Amino acid sequence: MERGRALALVAGGAFVGAVCRYLLALTVPETAAWLPGRLPWGTLAANVLGAFALGALTARERSPAVSLTLGTGFCSSFTTYSTFAVETAGLRPTAAAAYVGATYGVGMAAVVAGRTVGNRGRSGEGSP
Repeated sequence: MERGRALALVAGGAFVGAVCRYLLALTVPETAAWLPGRLPWGTLAANVLGAFALGALTARERSPAVSLTLGTGFCSSFTTYSTFAVETAGLRPTAAAAYVGATYGVGMAAVVAGRTVGNRGRSGEGSP
């Protein structure tokens, strides 16, 4: 694939991913009546949803253009390790440990779930 086209696909996916990430952060604030405690819930939601999406994509997609747009572009700008790290550093030790555990535990479960869903969508193929 031509390098310029690949860059455009990544940039387009990244733009949409970043906008969706921002909108999710506005939707899921740090504190909400329906969520326990004061934690970076929006970042957790973005990372878990992105892990699920990337798991499903990698299990199913073989098109370089789609992988660049959705995987490298969208998922990488929708999820955010740097924000996760900064927000974790600002938490009390017990909350930070719970948040790190939840992020990695639920994130890994989301990848497995995404891969399972992605594999089910492939005709004639079994589970991972």
